[in-house]
Amino acid sequence: MHSNIVYKTADTVILGAGLSGLAAAFKLSTEGSRVICLERNRAAGGLARTFNHNGFHFDLGGHRFKTDNKAIENLIRQILNDDIQIVKRASKILLRGKYINYPLKPFNAIFSLGIATASKILFDYTVERLTVRKKKANLISLQDWVIHNFGKTLYDIYFKEYSEKVWGLNGSEIDMLWIKQRIQGLSLGAAIRNALLPKTNSTFHTLTSHFLYPTLGIGQIAKKFEEKIKDNNSNVTVKTQIKEVRHKNNQITGVLAETDNNLFLFKSNHFVSSIPLPTLVQILSPKPPQTVLDAATSLRYRDLIIVAIMIDRPKVTDQTWIYLPEHNIPFARIHEPTNWSPSMAPKGQTLLVAEYFCFAGDSTWNADDKHIIKNTVSSLQSLGFIKRHEVIDSCILRVPKAYPLFEIGYAAGTKIISNYLQQFTNLIPIGRSGLFRYYNMDDAIASGLEAASEILSHKPQMNFAAESSRIATGTR
Repeated sequence: MHSNIVYKTADTVILGAGLSGLAAAFKLSTEGSRVICLERNRAAGGLARTFNHNGFHFDLGGHRFKTDNKAIENLIRQILNDDIQIVKRASKILLRGKYINYPLKPFNAIFSLGIATASKILFDYTVERLTVRKKKANLISLQDWVIHNFGKTLYDIYFKEYSEKVWGLNGSEIDMLWIKQRIQGLSLGAAIRNALLPKTNSTFHTLTSHFLYPTLGIGQIAKKFEEKIKDNNSNVTVKTQIKEVRHKNNQITGVLAETDNNLFLFKSNHFVSSIPLPTLVQILSPKPPQTVLDAATSLRYRDLIIVAIMIDRPKVTDQTWIYLPEHNIPFARIHEPTNWSPSMAPKGQTLLVAEYFCFAGDSTWNADDKHIIKNTVSSLQSLGFIKRHEVIDSCILRVPKAYPLFEIGYAAGTKIISNYLQQFTNLIPIGRSGLFRYYNMDDAIASGLEAASEILSHKPQMNFAAESSRIATGTR
């Protein structure tokens, strides 16, 4: 039974302590505002967390930091005190028992897939380009976009299986906006030009050859943000479950949250939300109209299981990522954290991290931990990465609502929600989950900093719909 509600006040209350929420809290608190940031997990950072298991460190999936925004890069270097490394990206696709460089290098593709297959890839691409010149392409789905930019053969060989594996949907069901944002402006022609005439600084993030990475994992960014926020007389409260977001007369009036079996009502003039957009809608009190609730229900997330396998040898691969599109392999991607930073494992040992994409409640999500670990070890052994006797430890983590699921029609749902949220003049949604957008880490940090600037400038509320449109069209 709960005790009486305890009232707390702050200049700004932030829901969610992922990178966007932390960035907003950091900027506001640095400028003298008193901020309370509420986080349901045991630690801040959202998906950009690093775990320590018996001296082995691993992220919730490998997270490389790369940005064209020098101000944000300088900020991250500053808060990390330059405890950051430049890592050479080395990624491959393991397909049909052969390794293919990723990003695509045409000559490697010829020798890896065979001249006949590579010729068909280039032939299909050429035909597609000639066809496009004759008629305007009607692109809706991921399948449409990839075939338009890469040709059908390459779509069938790589994108089809991998997309189905990661998203749990057919390529024709996934909105093209996701892939368009993920590899903005990239086509087979651009990949070929980059391979033949590489530039030191590629225009495309997907073709980036180097990235930044903190010595002890990406989670250091969140930890340093949190330390700075606390130094600025503000607070990040973890293990806090948000129960209600109360509103009246077009204003958010308070947030009811539970921590340590006690109820708190957080009052403020400004509220920033980075929690999942559907969740925000569903905990509003009074409830929104049914059309808004239905729109929230229509937005889904893809969940994630992380399996870390600790190995008693110094190195297994020389890669930062290995992508595994085939359905007979249970995980979609693996990485070796010690290739990102040698400090991620005890000396002379290493670890492999496998990512299982699933839906909460499905057979993968509900599988017994021991079964998943056994299956992971068996698969890694059959792929030639390890021998069973080398495994000295393991760890498994389930990550709900890891990635927004961009099904065709999702934009209509977010539009209904954004139109409704426009009425709240003291609420700013931010971040990947808060805006239901595909965000890299620098985008997430930027959205938090922008929200803080909006509050500090005392200007009217950020136009949520306009912000959503800018991100969706890549015009940030």
